[in-house]
Amino acid sequence: MLSILYGIVSSLSWGAADFIGGLATKRTSPLRVLYLAEIAGFLPFLALALLTREPIPSSGDLLLGALASLTGLGGLLFLYRALADGQMTIAAPLSALFAAVIPVIFGTLTLGHPSTTTLIGFGFAFLAVWLIAQTDSTKGPVRSDTAASLRANLVLPLLSGIFFGFYFILIHKATLNAFFWTLTAARFAGFVVLGLSALIMRQSPIPPRETWGLCVFNGLIDIAGNGFYVLSSHVGRIDVAAVLGALYPAATVILARIFLKERTLPIQNLGIAFAFLAILLFTL
Repeated sequence: MLSILYGIVSSLSWGAADFIGGLATKRTSPLRVLYLAEIAGFLPFLALALLTREPIPSSGDLLLGALASLTGLGGLLFLYRALADGQMTIAAPLSALFAAVIPVIFGTLTLGHPSTTTLIGFGFAFLAVWLIAQTDSTKGPVRSDTAASLRANLVLPLLSGIFFGFYFILIHKATLNAFFWTLTAARFAGFVVLGLSALIMRQSPIPPRETWGLCVFNGLIDIAGNGFYVLSSHVGRIDVAAVLGALYPAATVILARIFLKERTLPIQNLGIAFAFLAILLFTL
């Protein structure tokens, strides 16, 4: 039950973070949004590592955490670009659907086949993500160019989902021996690489002042999602934790409906109901 609870909180945190990140990306580049968000996430983890006096892990664990961070950043860059160019109610669910497949395969290979009830839960979870991704065919995507719409609505979410799937595995492995220090190293690697990328491109990594609040808030909520996912994957199965975390589009869709007035269809509401059914099956 504790693993299920951690997984639910991680999905809620990630869903809210992606909604906020999508809003910020509409005003500036994803690189700038993520740069400030990485700094906002680095400082709390560093403080907690020092306050708890957690032993510093091996260099291998730190490097694996850094690799996980860069993989996750790649997924976020693709996702935020998709959120800015297309509809949030399309991009986020498709990304989550692709992200959940890889950890499920990994969990089956390393931990054995899950129970029948859990397998049924996987089915309802995948179906939930797919249903949430459905949109009104009479309402075209935000961009009118066909190629650009396809890129924003399918290609970019697919790439982000693949990156996220491997992130789920890497961060789980990296935090087996340490928690705060590994996540601190992950965030440190993130903002260093983003800063160097901005330097190479000869642009400032700092976003406009009016987006600072969104970027910092995004970073803080995102690290909460990361932390709760790690806890969920350690307490229970990594595939269940990943599938629960991949339900984050429900929060993104609900927030988009409330604040952006994006319409949700009955089929999307059915998808959210199936998500709750999947959670219930996992608890059994």
